[in-house]
Amino acid sequence: MTPNEDRQSDAETEAVREAVEESRSGAPAVGSVVRDRFTADEIFQRIVAAADEEITAGARELYFSALAAGFAITITTLLYVSMTASTGGDPILSALLYPLGFIYIIIGGYQLYTENTLPPVALTLERLASIPALLRNWVVVLAGNFTGGTLGAAALAYGGVLSDDGATAALSIAQKGIQASPESLFVKAAFAGLIVAGVVWVEYAARDTTSRILVVYLAFLAIPLGGLYHVVVSYTEMLYLVFRDDLALWVGLTDFVIPVLLGNTVGGVVLVTIVNYFQTTKSRLESARFEGASRQLSLREWLFGGFVGRSYVPLIHSTTASEGPVDYRVLVPISNPRTDSRLVDLACRIASAHENASVHVVHVVQVPERRARAYDRTQRRRIVSESDALLDGMRDRIGGYDVICETSTVVSHRSFDEIFDIARRKDADLTLLGWDDPIWRAVRTDRPLSELTRQLPSDLLVLNEHELDESQILVPVADSPHSELSGEVAAALRTTVGAEVTLLHVVDGAAEHDAGETFLTDWATEHGLGDAELVVDDSGDVEAAIEREAQDKTMLLAGATEHGLITRLVAGSLRLEVLEELDASILLAERPGKQSLLDRLFG
Repeated sequence: MTPNEDRQSDAETEAVREAVEESRSGAPAVGSVVRDRFTADEIFQRIVAAADEEITAGARELYFSALAAGFAITITTLLYVSMTASTGGDPILSALLYPLGFIYIIIGGYQLYTENTLPPVALTLERLASIPALLRNWVVVLAGNFTGGTLGAAALAYGGVLSDDGATAALSIAQKGIQASPESLFVKAAFAGLIVAGVVWVEYAARDTTSRILVVYLAFLAIPLGGLYHVVVSYTEMLYLVFRDDLALWVGLTDFVIPVLLGNTVGGVVLVTIVNYFQTTKSRLESARFEGASRQLSLREWLFGGFVGRSYVPLIHSTTASEGPVDYRVLVPISNPRTDSRLVDLACRIASAHENASVHVVHVVQVPERRARAYDRTQRRRIVSESDALLDGMRDRIGGYDVICETSTVVSHRSFDEIFDIARRKDADLTLLGWDDPIWRAVRTDRPLSELTRQLPSDLLVLNEHELDESQILVPVADSPHSELSGEVAAALRTTVGAEVTLLHVVDGAAEHDAGETFLTDWATEHGLGDAELVVDDSGDVEAAIEREAQDKTMLLAGATEHGLITRLVAGSLRLEVLEELDASILLAERPGKQSLLDRLFG
């Protein structure tokens, strides 16, 4: 073999080795110093990668995974009371099978509340996820665990699973916990929380399943042997007493479950997570996420999440800074910088009607599911570099307008979440999307579609273009905020491209014609369109009226219906025949509605 062939072979071997030694998330699969041992930094990187999976998971998958875990705790309760009954209450023999339910949960990858004290908290401590996002994760997982525990307790109480001696042992074990003082329960639960969160840390330091099983078994064996308490086990035991009519539910929750819950949380978060966090170095963040510490949430975002900006830092997101102050920002998500130029042109024309306006183009590189984590840091930087080169053409195009240019690149499986996060963080006034953009197909199916409408971060326009021509615009007018947005956009295009605007208002019958004229005249004056052509149609048929008036128009600018726009586009239920019949470009407008504090916090 020649020297060149030797070097090529060595390079290929090294490439294969690097691929094997780095997981899909970019976290290390083997130790850098000793192959079968990880440093504290490397363990932390592995935990952050796992936490990223959990914090971006949908509520449905989190809940049902947690429900399975809660029901699996029934295995622990069943075996513990059965062994207690069959061994005469021997403290060691009766605890031998106690860890089996936990092995099933942790090795199976199910969501257990006490296990969740470590990975999501690690991400939150890095300011890569907000405190509201962490609380949402905890609430969903705890709800699932308790639901599963409820089903398990019902099965034990009514399913004839326990023998008479086993039922007696179950009552005795549960009553012992109820009779303990809240202070004692809290301290013992804190030690249990320390054990569980410590198991998670050690588990990510292990490289094979056998080691993980051994760690989980020995650690959870310490809970019954030490007389400690785990919240999901305690909840299951408490409900067993309730189902047997030996305890009031409220008393069981306040005197038993809540002290254990608080103790487990404090033990997991304070005694393990923070201690392990501060023993690692700042290099952990550079390794864990693209672009390192500069990617962290601001302090306000970290504390308040989606209320003030982002609640989560996307895996890959590169942004160019704006030059000068921005008073009006139009966000334009695109999938292909080579073909989406007309969308950007429209955004620039709308923005040009405002002082200190910016057009922010977001190149969304969509990947299926969580394949984004398959890219290592070199590949990530290459993706951003290639995207930046493609966006050069957009920057040149925007440079021809009197607006500020900003660009971003996002690589994610969470397209809409990332777009909305950018819109909130940048305080965008308007988001402009293409009707047929692949982004629509990428909305996560496990999120309620109505949630998207409630959480619009800005005004929204969706363009379905034929040959984009804004010279003659028809605006159907109704008494709604969506029509107000349509009017504002029409006024902007009249200013920038000299568009001729026609306003159409449809009423039910000739008796309402005069009132319709008065409404439309006042509306036009109020929205700066007093010189527009006004048409009042008294047929009562909105779609037919739009079709008649739009025949000689180049663009239809229509507000959303009361059912919203995004939800219907994603579901494919936006079926207006007039939209399919027209040759004109169609621009649909939706203005975000108000949502409650609980909606914003928990979705």
